[in-house]
Amino acid sequence: MSASSAPVLNRKPSSSGLGLAWVLMWFALAIHVADEALTGFLAVYNPTVLALRAKLGFWPIPTFEFREWLAGLAIGIFVVACLSPFAFHNAPWIRSILYFLAIVTGIINALGHTLGTILGHTVSTIRFPRPAPGFYSSPLLLIVSIYALVQLRRTR
Repeated sequence: MSASSAPVLNRKPSSSGLGLAWVLMWFALAIHVADEALTGFLAVYNPTVLALRAKLGFWPIPTFEFREWLAGLAIGIFVVACLSPFAFHNAPWIRSILYFLAIVTGIINALGHTLGTILGHTVSTIRFPRPAPGFYSSPLLLIVSIYALVQLRRTR
């Protein structure tokens, strides 16, 4: 059979890339939460929230106790993990969730930990030893988030 007579295959972008991006995202988030828990994230987060409330008079973000914070994030990651089959089937509604996870909880979060590490503080009154809590897993979170955005574009 010659090359010119070979059948032409019309390939749609595989949704398995989107499914893999989804699984990598919740896995990276789980690693990031563990990193934050092990490096004292709430010891920086809660005072920052309180300082912003004192300065601005209102700040809509809550403070947390360790147990409720960790349980809430674990439940959230579990729910996201349970949605994995929908990502492998490229469900239209799952895409907006992955965009949110990649941009907000991935890229913005990772860059925030990196910026905190560079500055050594959040607001001027809340300083911490470097690196910032949650910094070690930030590169992984950033890479996985970029991969997710690439897969979202590729599989649209």
